[in-house]
Amino acid sequence: MSDAVTRLSVEIGGKEISFETGRMAKQASGAVVVRSGDTMVLSTATAGNLRDVDFLPLTVDVEERMYAAGKIPGSFFKREGRAGEKATLTARMVDRPIRPLFPKGWRRETQLVTLTLSVDHEHPYDVLAMNGASAALMISDIPFPTPVGSVRIGKVDGNFVVNPNEEDLLENTDLDLIVAGTEEAILMVEAGANEIPEAEILDALDIAHDAIKKLCRLQWELARKAGKPKTEVEVPQVDERLLRQLTRSHGRKLDRATAVVDKLERQDATKAVEAEVFARYAADEDDAETRAKVQLAFDKLEKSLIRERIAIKKKRPDGRRADEIRPITIEVGVTPRTHGSALFTRGQTQALSTASLGTTREEMRLDTLGLETRKYYFHHYNFPPFSVGEAGFMRGPKRRDIGHGALAERALVPMVPSTEEFPYAIRVVSDILESNGSSSMASVCGSSLSLMDAGVPLKRPVAGIAMGLIKEGDDYIVLSDIAGIEDHLGDMDFKVAGTSEGITALQMDIKITGVTFDILRDALAQAKEGREFILGKMATALAKPREELSKWAPRISTVQIDPEKIGLLIGKGGETIRGLCEEFEAQIDVNDEGQVLIYAQNGELGDALADRIRSMTKEVEIGDAFKGRVVKTTTFGAFVELAKGTDGLLHISNISPGRRVDTVEEVINKGDEIDVRVVEVDRERGRIGLRLAEDPDIAGKTVEELAAISAGNGGGGGDRGGRPDRGARRGGGDRGGRRDDRPGGGGRGGRGGRDRDPDRS
Repeated sequence: MSDAVTRLSVEIGGKEISFETGRMAKQASGAVVVRSGDTMVLSTATAGNLRDVDFLPLTVDVEERMYAAGKIPGSFFKREGRAGEKATLTARMVDRPIRPLFPKGWRRETQLVTLTLSVDHEHPYDVLAMNGASAALMISDIPFPTPVGSVRIGKVDGNFVVNPNEEDLLENTDLDLIVAGTEEAILMVEAGANEIPEAEILDALDIAHDAIKKLCRLQWELARKAGKPKTEVEVPQVDERLLRQLTRSHGRKLDRATAVVDKLERQDATKAVEAEVFARYAADEDDAETRAKVQLAFDKLEKSLIRERIAIKKKRPDGRRADEIRPITIEVGVTPRTHGSALFTRGQTQALSTASLGTTREEMRLDTLGLETRKYYFHHYNFPPFSVGEAGFMRGPKRRDIGHGALAERALVPMVPSTEEFPYAIRVVSDILESNGSSSMASVCGSSLSLMDAGVPLKRPVAGIAMGLIKEGDDYIVLSDIAGIEDHLGDMDFKVAGTSEGITALQMDIKITGVTFDILRDALAQAKEGREFILGKMATALAKPREELSKWAPRISTVQIDPEKIGLLIGKGGETIRGLCEEFEAQIDVNDEGQVLIYAQNGELGDALADRIRSMTKEVEIGDAFKGRVVKTTTFGAFVELAKGTDGLLHISNISPGRRVDTVEEVINKGDEIDVRVVEVDRERGRIGLRLAEDPDIAGKTVEELAAISAGNGGGGGDRGGRPDRGARRGGGDRGGRRDDRPGGGGRGGRGGRDRDPDRS
């Protein structure tokens, strides 16, 4: 085992990226440390035992180590557990461009592992992990044929930036585009965007490919200096003689079977032909070698028939034109007790998307290596086995589910309002009930509709479509809204989501190297037409967000109060705010700026609580009307609580308009609720004068007329009034209402602070 250390570097986007091998993990087949700034990842490639399988036994793992950012994991066990969403998505981005490049016939267990060693929160680790995995394969003995380079393109201040800083990605960019490819072609694209035009996406891809070529050349050099000899692999060859026999004996029958429009019927018809072929050419089930040859020839014949029909004869399996969208049906509000729902069906693909609204306390907290610590909008995608007519295990989300959920989330994030505009946590779940291609894009459409059904004020609706490609020689055809078989046998899976104004998300996987920028341009233009068609169908079902939230949704309202009144709202030891929460069955949050968030079970309770908070924290003015509670009666009148900590005086002369009473108790008693109107506010002397709301002397009077009445008769209550604000003395704390430090407090009778009513506690 050599102790030599090889280190090479390249400048990408004005930043150095270095590749080093020979210092760490030397027992792996290949190990490379990739570094940019102070972000470092260790990528390894290892080949294990030979497997008797008919697929590539490749696994990719990305392990986030919290020590990389100087963190201790937040779990109960204080150690890393199952890979989180970011690590899972990075593993998928490593896998997707690399998997198609492995030679056919490679059946040894192959594992790619990336460990995050250091994270500086400036250089994201995901792109480094993608380059590291390719470099580890290149220097290993695994027969990986060509390097794959990866870069990120952002759009900051209107300019494209290669490998932008993490902070810019979080705050300042309209585009987050990750591109992977070889020197010859782009293989994978993953992007989130803020309504970026198609032409700009192509420009960004061109810039990305120039940087990718540099990374590929460096990996070639690393392999020349530190690489191992490659293991020979026998690529299975189709028996051409057997293939010709199958074509003559069963070609027409298989052609008719694969042309059946219905997915399940086509599968049954194809399996019936396959059974006939095996009965004729490989009847001995113990002859594994012959059966493998027959299977290889049959699969080749099936693929060639379908691809020829599509690319050359321009006939799709279900009879559609190249740019034709499958029939779409949409229902909204399908689940009665949810906050918003939509059933989106396109051909044999069906997604049920359901939106749930919660308080901002129900945010998703992120214990990751990134700068983002919480999310208020998140999307989950589920793909149960019954959606494709199969029986299988239900053991939580798979990597594919996590990836498709993230794609739909990315597509909708630019259109979801901020918490300042819409102070809710929002979760959308898309359950795929049927699947025959493009289920992730169906979930984008359904989720957009379910959010609008819930009353979430989306900026614009979002739709998604999956594009495909079949290329035979110089003949090719771009397919809109691909079905499952077109995805399986095709050369490209290109998912595009966006609004009427531009693209919000992209995901592209290319299986061949001959996809030119002209083909990508055609695909994007055709995708735009399809997206606009789907948006039109969605508009016929629900054109804009509903004006009102579901009656089952929590009501979250915002009240702005004077920060000096926060103590009054909270009360001594929190008694006031707790009492309000219990009375209105709600939650109340208040910040230091005086923004009060109210979380109520329904709109009626929420509105009532908001009105209560406004009334108890506002400065009382002449003309204000209140439904107040009588808190004390005296020989000269009744004190009425207008808001917590604020009383006014209804003088005895105004207790019963039009007649004189000897005592207050002849008309009202302590505890009664009465409607009153403010006719005097004397802040210097600390008193508030009241009249009954139905008093004919003030009926219909303007504020100016009430003030004139007050000036003419001493406020309608003689020289007596209530203290306008007793919040500080009644438990409001030093942030409550204005103190009254004069001896005796406000009004005649020496009423001061809390001692004016020994019965009230």
